[in-house]
Amino acid sequence: MSDDAERIVPVVIHGQRYPVRSALQATYVAELAAYVDEKIRVAADENQTNDSLRVAVLAALNLADEVFRYRQDRAANAGAIASRAGEIERLVDAALEDAPRLR
Repeated sequence: MSDDAERIVPVVIHGQRYPVRSALQATYVAELAAYVDEKIRVAADENQTNDSLRVAVLAALNLADEVFRYRQDRAANAGAIASRAGEIERLVDAALEDAPRLR
């Protein structure tokens, strides 16, 4: 089976079994499902509710928060890296200007 061929990966999230159709590796899909299951468990524990929809929405909001924070961190890091690269370029240019010319 090729890597991009779809397959059915059975996963269990919040006690429910779901057949997930995916071209992703089965182990990766299982890892994703385990992560979502953990987020749902935490949301259920923190909110003391058995309302599956409410728990799923709260878990989705927590996951969205993780994604947004990750994106913000990446953007901040990219800016810091670009700034640092500019500083290094400036230092190299200055060093080259001060170096004796080779004949």
